[in-house]
Amino acid sequence: MTDSRTCVLVVGAGAPWESAALAALTSRPGIVVLKRCMDITDLLANASAGQAQVALVSLDAPGLDAPAVAHLARHQVRPVAVAATARDGAIQRARQLGIPAVVDDRQLDLLADAVLAAGREQPGRPNPPTVPRVAEGRGRALAVWGPTGAPGRTTIALGIAGELAQRGDDPLVLDVDPWGGAVAQHLGVLDEVSGLLACARFGGSAELAGRYAGLQRRVSGLRVITGLPRADRWVEVRPGTVEQLVDLGRRQGQVVLDTGFCLEEDPAADYAGRPGRNAMTLAALTHADTVVVVGSADPVGLSRLARGLTELREVTDGRPVHVVVNRWRSRIGWAEADVAHLVAGFASLAGLHFVPEDRDAADRALLAGRTLPELGDSPLRRAMSGLVDSLFPESAAPVRRTLRHPRTAGRALRR
Repeated sequence: MTDSRTCVLVVGAGAPWESAALAALTSRPGIVVLKRCMDITDLLANASAGQAQVALVSLDAPGLDAPAVAHLARHQVRPVAVAATARDGAIQRARQLGIPAVVDDRQLDLLADAVLAAGREQPGRPNPPTVPRVAEGRGRALAVWGPTGAPGRTTIALGIAGELAQRGDDPLVLDVDPWGGAVAQHLGVLDEVSGLLACARFGGSAELAGRYAGLQRRVSGLRVITGLPRADRWVEVRPGTVEQLVDLGRRQGQVVLDTGFCLEEDPAADYAGRPGRNAMTLAALTHADTVVVVGSADPVGLSRLARGLTELREVTDGRPVHVVVNRWRSRIGWAEADVAHLVAGFASLAGLHFVPEDRDAADRALLAGRTLPELGDSPLRRAMSGLVDSLFPESAAPVRRTLRHPRTAGRALRR
């Protein structure tokens, strides 16, 4: 015999209507209030048990966002919101979150009917929340990733962005490393204000578009969204934030993302109702137009690079990637052709690039908080120029051939 009761979880968040709503629900045959939850986190944990069909929530409950609604949908719990529908934006906010049913807090006599109607709905795939989008931009998004072992992701990302700035572009650098971003430190930004966390506070809302430019730092000719001040604050970045930042950035110009190293999904994240720690990295890689993979030029680094390329195939969905073998030196004992043969067996490559070991230039840039082009010519800067020529061929003007060695350039001019 099929149980015709509708089991409900309630989160009123201290709203004045909560007691009246509970009385209306408990007095209606066919409705069982399973629990009066303390907050959204408590609601999500109880929804995971699979015993409820409906969640009655206050639209103003702290923590009620699109990922929370998606969590309810995955566990076949239909949300019904209570709000002052006369308030500006209440219905629109509910729709953005993916909540189809909203009851006015002055019409609680309609609440039981709305709950029963939601309970009769057939469970299905959750509708994706409506996230404000921006117009297609004039720039492309490039994500820089590399496996564990500090292969120089941030150095390469800032090298690319610095070269683009030197060529007249106005690139945006997004530090979305959830394990400890270092873009701010590389550029000498010492304050504790995180651009990423500031953006996350407006994530999923149209307000972010208007505030985006003001949340960017102007450093060394770059526009920068600084990363997390502490690695444990990754939980404050809502799902969808990285994608929205990339879309807004494309409207302004080229975007370079410095990502984390790990691609594993957290299996416990679903029960917590929040994304796993590596969600920012995965979002950056899936939303970017181009992916640059950085590996170290040593036996351990190349082994990690090969495994990383295998894992990356599931994220990039077969898109070709550019591979940068960083800190290349001849004393390793291998030829470039040997490394090319090794790497080609693990990924479809759009390009393979070798960046030489140039500790002097890298250290000078780091200690000065400057980009490589600001410090003049060096083997590392010349390699980055060639890399940008390949990644952004439209930016490669003939005048930049003067970056070659002066004697070589002189011979070219005398011909």
